[in-house]
Amino acid sequence: MSDANDPDVGFLPRAIGVFAYSRRALELVWTTSRSLTLVLAVLTVVAGILPAAIAYIGQLIVDAVVAAMNAPDPDTRGVLLLVLLEAIVVIAVAACQRGVSASQTILRALLGQRVNVMILEKALTLQLTHFEDSEFYDKLTQARREASSRPLSLVNRTFGLVQNSLSLVSYAVLLFAFSPWAVLILLLAGLPAFFAEAKFSGDRYRLFRWRSPDTRMQLYLETVIAREDGVKEVKLYQLGHKLLQRYRDIFTKLFTEDRKLTLRRDGWGFVLGLISSAAFYGAYAWIVIETVHQKITLGAMTMYLMLFRQGQSAVAAILSAISGMYEDNLYISNLYEYLEQPVISRSGTRLLGPEPGRGLELEHVSFAYPGGTENALEDVSLHIRPGESLAIVGENGSGKTTLIKLITRLYEPTAGRILLDGLNLNEWDIDALRQRVGVIFQDYGRYQFSVGENIGAGDVRYFEDEQRWRSAAERGQAADFIETLPEKYETQLGRWFKNGRELSGGQWQKIALSRAFMRSDADILVLDEPTAAMDAASEAAVFEHFRQMSKNKMTILISHRFSTVRAADQIVVIHQGRIVERGNHDELMAKDGQYAQLFRLQAKGYQ
Repeated sequence: MSDANDPDVGFLPRAIGVFAYSRRALELVWTTSRSLTLVLAVLTVVAGILPAAIAYIGQLIVDAVVAAMNAPDPDTRGVLLLVLLEAIVVIAVAACQRGVSASQTILRALLGQRVNVMILEKALTLQLTHFEDSEFYDKLTQARREASSRPLSLVNRTFGLVQNSLSLVSYAVLLFAFSPWAVLILLLAGLPAFFAEAKFSGDRYRLFRWRSPDTRMQLYLETVIAREDGVKEVKLYQLGHKLLQRYRDIFTKLFTEDRKLTLRRDGWGFVLGLISSAAFYGAYAWIVIETVHQKITLGAMTMYLMLFRQGQSAVAAILSAISGMYEDNLYISNLYEYLEQPVISRSGTRLLGPEPGRGLELEHVSFAYPGGTENALEDVSLHIRPGESLAIVGENGSGKTTLIKLITRLYEPTAGRILLDGLNLNEWDIDALRQRVGVIFQDYGRYQFSVGENIGAGDVRYFEDEQRWRSAAERGQAADFIETLPEKYETQLGRWFKNGRELSGGQWQKIALSRAFMRSDADILVLDEPTAAMDAASEAAVFEHFRQMSKNKMTILISHRFSTVRAADQIVVIHQGRIVERGNHDELMAKDGQYAQLFRLQAKGYQ
């Protein structure tokens, strides 16, 4: 579990550096709710001062009782007034504590929502490659698991530190009258336990960072075992016990580390806590002896013992707060490490190209995945004009889908350029560009929304426009079966929510096709093998309907079935990221190259 940022290495310098996040956390809480933060601050200050007042009033009560007992004509009115005063102060402390608790609860809800929204807003700015990076997923997991609670925890600890510091100062002022040495003992007795706790805070954080991949695997296994899209194969292939055992093994691995850390922390905490106990009882004996020798009054003895006990608690709370703030800062660093993830600027602003009607062009485009050693696409050049259809064929992993993701700017080329209407895609406004494109991927979304919203997702501008839903459903061949559903376009899809209805694979594919037709102004339409589960005849029918409904648009079809794409105006064959053949069906068959060989081989399979 070694780490370059291991908190064990250079603890003090790292602690000082990591505390820089305290200011940012305080700003975050302040901007979430200024009024609640002010209320919390005021109540914290008041709650920090009042305990010393209770101790002082307690001394006055004891001394007043002793004086009244020794008086020839006892008068209890003064004592009762002091008791009433102490009761008022105790009630005030309780009110402050309740107010602090209520403020913290409300702030926790607001801040949790605020941080989660920040995390999701950041996700919207990231590129697809970020989500395909396992290290990035670790950062996202770390940010989401702890970041929503840690900023408020840090603020609470900060206010607690202020409260206990005020209490300690007031205790020290009163205790100083007994002896300055008593104040020094009070301050020093808690330091050993503090350094141990700070050290173990670093260990906890290090363990948290180390275990993120395993934690994600546990969550994934839960999804596979307990969700409808995985449970069919789990049961069919009898994977349940195997996956559950892997889940248990991960827990055992993580639990072993947790147990070691817990035993070490609590063991050292007990041993070092004995120092604080020894200091308290030493001071206890000292104060008792001074009282016996009548150097202080019985009321003073009561007050000093209370001051020392509460002061010791305040010191422990202060040191614990500092240690906790260090730990909170470590976790908050995850949040800001994620939020500050660099994003390539997409600052294009153009809404139109200089040559409308020129179409889509790829000029010597290459692409390599981050960390990859080879290009996924190499020197690809294409040109498709409005009204033309392009078919892309090739084996799995040849780069077909990668090419589509470059055209839609989900990826950025590592070499070459892509132009639309004569303008580089980098210069287009990203939203305007994507309004020009409608895509159905093979792994199209099956949203747990209503039927209409599943279709409306194709164009967020008309997400709730029922008339648009119906028009798109007609063009996507989904309208007929939708009319047979219990609530038609308002029917809940999926099994996650009440009264949800599951569709067949073919029905889902028609929903996805309708979704693509939601963008009536899109002039680049792409089918990336969304009908791969269909038989050849059904797929051919869908593609033919797609072409008929997409006249005057640029259409791109990706399929493994050569019989389906033969009617395309232009066909390109991609092999290992390169275009190895291009032309229409007749031209490619005449060349008798890879396309012709694969076409005949596939045709033979249908004979």
